[in-house]
Amino acid sequence: MRAALAEARAAMTTGDVPIGAVVLDPTGAVIGAGRNRREADADPTAHAEVVALRAAARVRGEWRLEGCTLVVTLEPCTMCAGAAVLARVERVVFAAFDEKGGAVGSLWDVVRDRRLNHRPEVVARVLEDDAVALLREFFRDHR
Repeated sequence: MRAALAEARAAMTTGDVPIGAVVLDPTGAVIGAGRNRREADADPTAHAEVVALRAAARVRGEWRLEGCTLVVTLEPCTMCAGAAVLARVERVVFAAFDEKGGAVGSLWDVVRDRRLNHRPEVVARVLEDDAVALLREFFRDHR
């Protein structure tokens, strides 16, 4: 999670909301990293999770990220939760819940929907206070 938090801090330099993500392979090595880049790239899909999943898939040479863990500083939205399911990650770990747009237990629970063919394990609230502090700092400075 500390690597994801470092990515989140880096997102602030481009005016993006400080959300960071990393993908760990089964040994725990980082094989993909990403931060929000929506503002930097003018891309509505450039969420930290999508950027990290794409990087990990390039490293692996395939889209299936079986055995991997997606670690992110904020609960994934519907798009990112769906991407985690489609990538077949083994687990999703996140810091803070997103009561306004979260899809891993807050508003929706995409990753545990029994109608889908893959359901990753979920671990929540890892270094939550650190992630919340970054988000508060960002929004305090932008309001």
